[in-house]
Amino acid sequence: MEASLEAKLDRRVRDLLAQMTLDEKIGQMTQAERLAFNDQNPVTDIRDYGLGSLLSGGGSTPAGNTPEAWRKMVDEFQKQALSSRLGIPLVYGVDAVHGHNNVYGATVFPHNIGLGATRNPNLARLIGRATAEEVSATGAQWTFSPCLCVAQDERWGRTYESFGEEPEIASSLASIIDGYQGNPGRPGTVLATAKHFVGDGGTKFGTSTNPNYLLDQGDTQVSEEELRERHLPPFKAAIKRGVSTVMVSYSSWNGTKMHGQKYLLTDVLKKELGFKGFIISDWHAIEQIPGDYAYQVRTGINAGLDMIMVPFEYKKFIATLKAEVLAGNVPQSRIDDAVSRILREKFRFGLFEHPYSSDRYADEFGGKAHRAVARKAVQESLVLLKNEGGVLPLDAHRTRVLVAGTNADDLGNQTGGWTITWQGKSGKNTVGTTILEGIRQTVDTRSTVDYVKTPTAEQSAGYDVGIVVVGETPYAEGVGDRKDFPLKAEDQTAVDNVCGATKCVVIVVSGRPLIVTDRVNKMNALVAAWLPGTEGQGVADVLFGHRNFKGKLPITWPKAAAQLPSHKDDAGYDPLFPYGFGLKY
Repeated sequence: MEASLEAKLDRRVRDLLAQMTLDEKIGQMTQAERLAFNDQNPVTDIRDYGLGSLLSGGGSTPAGNTPEAWRKMVDEFQKQALSSRLGIPLVYGVDAVHGHNNVYGATVFPHNIGLGATRNPNLARLIGRATAEEVSATGAQWTFSPCLCVAQDERWGRTYESFGEEPEIASSLASIIDGYQGNPGRPGTVLATAKHFVGDGGTKFGTSTNPNYLLDQGDTQVSEEELRERHLPPFKAAIKRGVSTVMVSYSSWNGTKMHGQKYLLTDVLKKELGFKGFIISDWHAIEQIPGDYAYQVRTGINAGLDMIMVPFEYKKFIATLKAEVLAGNVPQSRIDDAVSRILREKFRFGLFEHPYSSDRYADEFGGKAHRAVARKAVQESLVLLKNEGGVLPLDAHRTRVLVAGTNADDLGNQTGGWTITWQGKSGKNTVGTTILEGIRQTVDTRSTVDYVKTPTAEQSAGYDVGIVVVGETPYAEGVGDRKDFPLKAEDQTAVDNVCGATKCVVIVVSGRPLIVTDRVNKMNALVAAWLPGTEGQGVADVLFGHRNFKGKLPITWPKAAAQLPSHKDDAGYDPLFPYGFGLKY
C-alpha cells in the first residue's frame, strides 16, 4: 500500500478512536452470532452495545437461504450499527471456506486438500475471487478463510481443510488471499482470514481438550524451531499478501492454549512478522483458557486478541472486559491497539463509504463463470494413483459402463463438511452435478451407463468397464477425528464384485487418504478425487480423456493407519503412495 494511503488510514483511525468511549471501544472488539438476537436480546443491542461484528456460524442462515434473504438480513443488522452514536459499520463474517458454502445454490469448490493437489497458485487466486464475489452478493464482507494449517496426521478431522503436509504448498496457495481481498475496498472484495494460528495441524494424537475428539483442539508438542519451520511459513506468506485478519487456533503449544500465548500472538505475529490487521478468536475459544471467566478474558486480550468471537454471551464479555480495564488488569493501550486494528480494516475495505449490500454480483452467484472455475479445479485436483494396462482414459463411444459405490451419486458426500451446514450432510444438499451425472453427460448416445450402488457379482458382469466411487460421508472438525479409515463395508463389497467381474476404475471421494491396501491389487485404476464440490463433471472430463491428470499427492497415502503419522522425511518411510506421487496418461 502506498505511504500516502497508509498515512490517510492512520489519520482516520486516530481521529475516530479519539472520539470513542471505553464502552464503544469494547463493543468494536465484540463479535456475536446472528442467532443471539431474539426476544431476550433484541436486534437493537447491536446499536446499544456498539457491536463491531456479527457472524453466521456453519448452517446459520436466514429463512429461505437465498442471496436476497442474506442481503436483507445483513442490511437490517447494519442499519442498527449505523444508528449508533458514531455510526461505525459492522463487518459480517461467514465460513466461506470452499466457496460460499453456507448458501444454497453457491458454487462449491474442492476443499483445500484437493487444491493442494493442483499446486496451482493462479487457480487458487481465481477461486478466491469467485468466492469473494458470491460472498459480496449476499451482503457479507468477511470470510474465515484460508486455513493454512499444515496437516501432519490424516487421523485429524480437519485434514481436508489443509492444503497438504508440507508448508510450501500452503505458502504458495496463500494466493487465494489475493482473490478474496483483491484491491481492498473495490466491489467484490472481502476480508480474508489466515487460520488457525499456529500449529493446529501438528497436534499429538490423544491430547485433545475435548473428550469427544482425538486430535482436534489438541496439543502441538514441538520445539519452537520446528513450529517455525513447519507451521509458521504459510502465515508469513499471508502477511506478505496483506491478509486482514488472523484467527487463533483452539490447539495448544506445549501445554499452553494458543489463545493465551502472548509470545506468539504479540511478539511473533504482530511485532516480528509485522501483521497489521486484527486477530480474531475462534468460537467460544477463550473459554478454553484455564481459569475463571475474568481470567480468560484478560489473559486472551493481554495476549494479543483484538476481537473476541463470543457467539451468544456478548453482554457478559463486554461487562467483564470493561471491569478488567477499570481494575487495571487490561491496559487502556491494549484496548486502543485492538480497536485501531479493527477500524483500520473497516476503513481499508471501504465499509464506512459502502456499508450496505449490493446486488452487483447477484447474477454471478452460482453462475456459469464461477462453476467453470470450479470444474477446472476439480480437473486439476484429481490424482491418478494406478493405471494398470492403460485402462484410463475411458472410451466414451459405444461403451457399456457400470457405475457403483456409495459416493457416485451423492452430492452431499461429494461436497463434504462445511456445506450448507457445519457438518455437511449426505444427499442432494445444494445445486450441482454428481460424478454419475457427469459420466452420463460425457458418454455418447450409443453408450449405456447403469448405476447400482452395491451390485452383486452377477450384476457386475458383461460391462466394458466398471467405475466404483467410494469414500467418506461428511464431517467437520473434531467430529471427523478417526483412529482408522478403511472403506465402508458396502464400498468394499462393490469393489470386490465389480473388480472381480470386469475392468474397474476406483475413485476415492474423501477428505484424506483411505486405507485401500488390501484391495488395491484388484483395481485396474485408482483415482483420488478428494472432496470435489458441486462440479462432478470435472471428474468425468478427466476419466474420459478430455483433460489429462495433473494432480500430485499433497499428503502421504499410507498403507495402514498404524503407520500414522507418516511423512516423506521419516526413517523407514514406506507408504502405499508417497507424497508428491501422481501419474499421467
